[in-house]
Amino acid sequence: MTFAVVTGASSGIGYELARQFAQNGFDLLMVAEDDGIEQAAADLRRDGEREVIAVRADLATFEGVEQAYAAIRGAGRPVDAIALNAGRGLGGDFTRETDLEDELEIIAVNVTSTVHLAKRVLPDLVARGAGRVLFTSSIASMMPGTYQAVYNASKSFVQSFAEALRAELKDSGVTVTSLMPGPTDTQFFERAEMMDTAVGTSKKDDPAQVAEQGFKALMDGDEKVVAGSLKTKVQGAASKVMPDKAKAEMHRKMAEPGSAKSD
Repeated sequence: MTFAVVTGASSGIGYELARQFAQNGFDLLMVAEDDGIEQAAADLRRDGEREVIAVRADLATFEGVEQAYAAIRGAGRPVDAIALNAGRGLGGDFTRETDLEDELEIIAVNVTSTVHLAKRVLPDLVARGAGRVLFTSSIASMMPGTYQAVYNASKSFVQSFAEALRAELKDSGVTVTSLMPGPTDTQFFERAEMMDTAVGTSKKDDPAQVAEQGFKALMDGDEKVVAGSLKTKVQGAASKVMPDKAKAEMHRKMAEPGSAKSD
């Protein structure tokens, strides 16, 4: 049986990605910082006879990433696929509202831990000449993030990083795919303190649909997929041609604190 690793797997897109792997015959190692990872793993074990390992590790820290990699090595199995999905966000005015500690944690989780774990795992895949890597980017990677300045910038990093690695590894037997969701119905906006914004209160995509499209793109070896509803796919296509100034203003209308529409 094949073996997959998913980070940020206790809920949302990460959990649904883990479920996709499980339903398609993979054993799993699931990583998250919260205690919900144990319940998430238990739920997937109940769905069928497969090995599901839960690892509680704080990927915002160097030690947490090393703990996750030690667990991967400790499983004693080659990694056939890894979904580097862990991430967090924060809304608000960068200069006047948000805390430095919170902004640096976004970089630690979204950027540093992604690079760190990729640096550990990818050499193993390349040595075997096989493997699939999925980076959870975002359509936010294509637009300046007014009132989400650091989050969008972090996803721009992830997107660029994924595309560069894909080019570097094109003859290695290892594929790299970036998953680019739009606003998705997870705990992201609540945790990012964005429930008073237009995007925070808007209708969002189903994480199961996002994960299913991401899993298919990964297994097909695609470069990237804008995943979710037709609305998200249209927004992704529009972002390719809109000038940055217009995208920044569009993002302002979605993410500005207090922009939620009242009933």
